[in-house]
Amino acid sequence: MSAVMAPQGDNFLSVKQVAAYLQLNEKKVYALVNEGRMPATKVTGKWMFPRELIDRWMIDSAHGGLLADRLAIAGSDDPLLYRMLTAFARDVDALAQVSFTPTGTRLGLELLQAGRVDVAAIHWGPMAESRTRHPALLRQHPTHHNWVLIRAFSREQGLIVRRDIAERCAGADVVLTRGYRWVQRQAGSGTQRFMMELRKRAPEAGGLDSGVTALSEREAAAAIVLGQADVAPGARATAVEAGLGFLPLGIEAFDLALPRGVWFRRLFQDLLARLQSGECRQTADLLGGYDFTEFGEMIWGQD
Repeated sequence: MSAVMAPQGDNFLSVKQVAAYLQLNEKKVYALVNEGRMPATKVTGKWMFPRELIDRWMIDSAHGGLLADRLAIAGSDDPLLYRMLTAFARDVDALAQVSFTPTGTRLGLELLQAGRVDVAAIHWGPMAESRTRHPALLRQHPTHHNWVLIRAFSREQGLIVRRDIAERCAGADVVLTRGYRWVQRQAGSGTQRFMMELRKRAPEAGGLDSGVTALSEREAAAAIVLGQADVAPGARATAVEAGLGFLPLGIEAFDLALPRGVWFRRLFQDLLARLQSGECRQTADLLGGYDFTEFGEMIWGQD
């Protein structure tokens, strides 16, 4: 066997070995790695390639990486992500299964742990603390060492309110001390966590009248539109989409947790390209409150 060929027992391949294995020249291998399109890890300054991930990458890349493929996303709700995934599912048609189920952050991660979804969308507190809080959430799951965390965007978080409330209130903290009807979110959602921390910040608020529980931000906004409630915690984009008022309280990070193998899947890379497209950025500007400065950055999982 040639020295550059991949021995059957090797779990990790060198640049020369993977080039021979894939029948590519080494320059092309380096280009694919630098573009983030091929699974690789650096060990003592040298690129190494997990054979198992290379095999999966080749299968996922076959026929454009779409045939017999799927991309199931669960976790935190977001209007922009929902719109982009809906359009993506339309465009791939029957070549792939693309789905999004807003379950809340914790349930999304539990579904990821169980292998029932490919990606979990999460948000869990202010932007400034996201690089510690989000990895801490992932470490609570046994298979976290196989996951990576990718920054999608940041978004403005606050209170979704009736328009008349937004017009006469000086700020979000004022709303906490008034007798408004609140939408409660389910336990384990990032928005419910946000609400719990907000109440700690304003202990004078006391108990809140929460007669409605919503399972997504869109459902929370709908409760206000239908006259069932007056206020709900949520993102600016959700308020704008529903034609409601919004009182800002801060910025939060919105990240995507996924197994390393899914990160290199062609379908996921195509989703990232869509989130980076002009169409997506125009929609983000229309909804408001989004920032893509850190888009695509690997927040955790490089080791």
